[in-house]
Amino acid sequence: MARFREQAKLDTGQVRDMRGRSGGGRGMAVGGVGGGLGIIILIITLLLGGNPLDGGGSANPGAIDVGSGSEETGSLAEDCQTGADANQSQDCRIVGFVNSIQAFWSDLYAQNNVRYAESVTTIFSQGYNTGCGYATSQVGPFYCPADQGVYLDLDFFGQLQRDFGAQGGPFAEAYVLAHEYGHHIQNLQGVLARSQDGDTGPDSNAVRVELQADCYAGLWAAHAADTGFLEPLTDEDVRVGLDAAAAVGDDRIQERVQGRVTPENWTHGSSEQRQRWFMTGYQQKNFNACDTFSTTP
Repeated sequence: MARFREQAKLDTGQVRDMRGRSGGGRGMAVGGVGGGLGIIILIITLLLGGNPLDGGGSANPGAIDVGSGSEETGSLAEDCQTGADANQSQDCRIVGFVNSIQAFWSDLYAQNNVRYAESVTTIFSQGYNTGCGYATSQVGPFYCPADQGVYLDLDFFGQLQRDFGAQGGPFAEAYVLAHEYGHHIQNLQGVLARSQDGDTGPDSNAVRVELQADCYAGLWAAHAADTGFLEPLTDEDVRVGLDAAAAVGDDRIQERVQGRVTPENWTHGSSEQRQRWFMTGYQQKNFNACDTFSTTP
């Protein structure tokens, strides 16, 4: 499995542990969707992409207090100091992956004389107020463009295995995080909003945005060892990442939930598309290779 270099120094300032806190006032609620099929359909809509709450990336002014790092309830700063800690603990592993992903993007931006704006990952449980509204654990991991934050309930990774048939494992976690940070890059580049035009289908902007985020995840994976946090990835790590990408393909989920595939409703891309674009980033190791908007996705 993906291994961290034991002496690597972790920066817990990039991750906030807000488990057990709601993050402020009530905000805009996600409601009306219960367990079972409802939750799965909600995750289909929200998993690994875009703004899960208002569809357009706008904040809910005056209603949100996302807090600050000083409100952390966990002990990340004490427990997660080195790569050795990341090899022993899921919490620390998340910190390590976030550190590596952001180190990669910071270096790439610096090569083009541009300052990279970091995004903080917030770990929460049950529900949390974000710049995009009140999110429950049912929405899965997501990126909020309004506050440029990544939000994650760690219980999702177990759900990825139970409900979507993914193998799971450390690099499945890395793939999910790298995909969400791909959306952060899209937001910084002014591309993310293209997914909000309302179109669906294999060639839609919504799908192209998601596939580009998958490609960015592969691009990071290709350079993960260069960031100084991770040991070189193995073929098994890549296979686990591809397995997670396939598990959340629109066709795979539609077949699982409704017993048939309806490509005209795709918003994230098929399993084949998602795997192919991850490998495009991983194999070509070039930012420009991830332009999903100028080719057939």
